[in-house]
Amino acid sequence: MAKPEELRALDELGYVVLRGVVDAEWLRALRRRVEELYEEEGENAGHEFRTEPFARRLANLVDKGEVFERVVMEPQVLELVGHVLKGGFKLSSLNARSANPYAAEPQPLHVDMGLLPDANGPAVCNSVWLLDDFTADNGATRLVPGSHKWGRNPREVLQDPLAPYPGEVLVIAPAGTVVVYNAHIWHGGTANRTGMHRRALHSFFVRRDLPQQQWQRKLLRPETQARLSAAMRELLALDDPLNDELSAASPGLSGFMGPRA
Repeated sequence: MAKPEELRALDELGYVVLRGVVDAEWLRALRRRVEELYEEEGENAGHEFRTEPFARRLANLVDKGEVFERVVMEPQVLELVGHVLKGGFKLSSLNARSANPYAAEPQPLHVDMGLLPDANGPAVCNSVWLLDDFTADNGATRLVPGSHKWGRNPREVLQDPLAPYPGEVLVIAPAGTVVVYNAHIWHGGTANRTGMHRRALHSFFVRRDLPQQQWQRKLLRPETQARLSAAMRELLALDDPLNDELSAASPGLSGFMGPRA
């Protein structure tokens, strides 16, 4: 069960840092599979969604290894997501992002899918799974505490969303940590000034009355869908006609990357 101070941080700051969620064996398995996929997919890596300058990306990870199913079903994370998205939620996407060595340009501050809270409350909640230590130099995520309450998109109101913002904090934490955040918080990856890749997974959730970022029923192979538990099918909205209608009509929104070519 989530601690009161974790829920308070999520409510007031917009994020909570959970250390030690991923044990050493699980971390090795995730790193190994991620690197296998980067090697297998090459220049096509991330093609199901979008590619990004200065970073390697992977998308549709539920379809690419049972090791990832445990990520999206992690109870500690799902409890906190449910605290943000109280009316019910579903997986929006499971991606990997690896900031390239000596990647000079950070991500702009953004809110996920470009969405803002509405009359039904928060729309999105995300979690970053640290596969490497996050340091001040290797592209750690920056967050602007409390900005999830402002109801504004930084891409629309800031003159330079790439610039440092007063009061922003860096997520400095060891590999195996998970950061759960209300995805209306202003956030973005920073520049990687080291010679090593900085890897993370993003297990991203959306309210059930909104489209998925990546339409899971369309992307997952039949053999993957056939082996999933009832609970996981529900989380991925595989048997939800409303989700099919919403997601089929959606271009797959990003908080800062343009439309797919």
